[in-house]
Amino acid sequence: MKVRSAHFWIAVLSLAAVVGVAVVDLERTSPGELTSVHARDERLDGGQDCKQCHGGIFSGMSESCLECHAPIEQQIAAREGLHGALGASLANACATCHSEHHGGSFAIVNRQSFALAGVPDPDRFDHRLIGWEMDGKHLELGCVECHANADVAVLPPGGTRFIGLEQDCVQCHEDPHQGAMANACISCHGQDSWERMHSQDHDQHLPLVGGHEPLDCRTCHARDSERALEAMDRFGPTLAVRSCIECHDSPHAEPFASQAAAQVAMEVGASCVVCHAAQHESFRDQALQLSPEQHAHSGFALDPPHDRQGCEQCHDPRLADFAQRYPGRKPELCSQCHADPHAGQFAEGPFSQGDCLACHAREHFEPPVFGVEQHARAEFALSGTHATTACRECHLDPVRPELPREFRGIEARCEACHADVHGGTVEPASAMLPELEAGECARCHDTTRFSAVPAERFDHGAWTGFELDGAHAQGACEVCHVPRAVADFDGRRFGKVSEHFGSYQGCISCHADPHEGQFDGAGFPKSVGGRSDCARCHESSSFRTQPFGFDHGGWTGFELLGGHREAACSACHTPRIPANALGRSWEPALGSGCADCHDNPHGEQFQLAGKSECATCHSDAARNFSTFDHDRDSRFALGDTHRNVACSQCHVPEPAPGLQSAPGVVRYRPLATDCAACHGVHEEVLLRRKPGIK
Repeated sequence: MKVRSAHFWIAVLSLAAVVGVAVVDLERTSPGELTSVHARDERLDGGQDCKQCHGGIFSGMSESCLECHAPIEQQIAAREGLHGALGASLANACATCHSEHHGGSFAIVNRQSFALAGVPDPDRFDHRLIGWEMDGKHLELGCVECHANADVAVLPPGGTRFIGLEQDCVQCHEDPHQGAMANACISCHGQDSWERMHSQDHDQHLPLVGGHEPLDCRTCHARDSERALEAMDRFGPTLAVRSCIECHDSPHAEPFASQAAAQVAMEVGASCVVCHAAQHESFRDQALQLSPEQHAHSGFALDPPHDRQGCEQCHDPRLADFAQRYPGRKPELCSQCHADPHAGQFAEGPFSQGDCLACHAREHFEPPVFGVEQHARAEFALSGTHATTACRECHLDPVRPELPREFRGIEARCEACHADVHGGTVEPASAMLPELEAGECARCHDTTRFSAVPAERFDHGAWTGFELDGAHAQGACEVCHVPRAVADFDGRRFGKVSEHFGSYQGCISCHADPHEGQFDGAGFPKSVGGRSDCARCHESSSFRTQPFGFDHGGWTGFELLGGHREAACSACHTPRIPANALGRSWEPALGSGCADCHDNPHGEQFQLAGKSECATCHSDAARNFSTFDHDRDSRFALGDTHRNVACSQCHVPEPAPGLQSAPGVVRYRPLATDCAACHGVHEEVLLRRKPGIK
């Protein structure tokens, strides 16, 4: 209890000491004269009642200041104005910025005051510190034009220097609307000029940029309408924001609009902003973007190759009418955008229903998808080589670029595309046959290749007039149709007979004449049994066979009689091995004279003018090869006696006097014709032959 009592008395004494000091301090005199604005207050004048400003026992100086300056206290409490923007420590230390006792000429609000409050230059005061962004024309004004006491040295009683103004235009400006507008001036007017209008907070619903920027407010907010400018603030949030289609007619088809809105989970009427941004100056603004997904809502997906096209390539920007510029094309109707390079050839027929896609792919025109199967529907089925031939081989490039390539109307006959490599030689035979729909070439050829001609289709005799029989039927075609070293324009290497052998002149066109023309002269028959040329004697199976035989006398002038008829050909015509360049395998006869083939057994006995004429006495037609009549052809008539004498009795092998006769030659001439030359003179013979003597 004693300890507690000691503490109590110590506290009481301490308090008394403090109070005593305070009382002494209150009684102290002023450190200097007050400023003019405070000195005129009778309560403060005299400088003896310090507690009026410096507070008493239970208050401080700042509380005393705010008792007189209540508006400042309100700013600090509401955190408004310049004092409300200061920190708590500075806002509650008035003397820091506004010092006193410096005499009547001292300005209690000065540049130092502003500097301590964070305003280095009061002439450039940033009104944003007090919650008002001063701009435009206001920046050109001096402070005194709004704050009348800004430069007054001593404020009048009850006057204020900077506070007391409201941010309401009508405090300074007359209201031309006479209070009709529910919104404040700043809702429509800026600080630059009254004429330049704007809409405060309009961006929350519709930014006034792009195409909306130049519009007069009355365009959308007409007088006496539910959305009149005069009524806007009264309706407030109860009036729904208008959608695009409430002001603008939509040219889009319903499927496009509904699908595009569903894609972004918006109402149809409000979804225009997905593509048409507020910044666009028009619905055709260059910055307009449409995604491939959005384009697909039109029913035309931008699949390849349309994904590479610019909008202007399909939608001509020169067309003002929306329906013309965006006609609602269908992806399967290529002809809506693409010119018809075929000049209407497929406007009718089996491919008219599918537009371009009947023959072309969606992704590309070249190469077409028109193949063998489609071609069969065109009444010309492709088979064989036709199935692998390039289209342009039959559908030729046009003669002029502006002309279309011809597809329809081409005659589906062989000769429409293929030149007649036969030079018209088969036309006479073809004219005698029923017409073929596929063309004349089809009589012999198929579509695989022209060189493949089935034997049963080609009758060489009927088509060319040259019957293939005998050896001709056994030979390869190339023997007569010698292949060309270089193919012709049609790719044909199968040569014509005329190219190798010249124009047809019969057998000699192909075969060399081993007789060297000796049977073609005057006096020889041009035909035998209806056959001409070599066929007069030979047949096609072999030159060695002669169907009509060989008239040796008629053709050579040397008739085969007697021994000549029996003799083998080789007896006179020596075989040649091998045959000569003309193909002749028999040597010509040595001549037609007897001496050409036979030795002269008579030596030079019967020469006349150096030549022996065997035919004078010999002939193949004679029974014994001799036509010699002793009575007619000699100087010695045989008579009855000598006729039965053997020739050898008179004509014996011995040299003839004065003649160069080979040994063993039978002498026929010259011989004496008198009896004594053969019989001599014998008396008994003569006597025996006298008349009457026997």
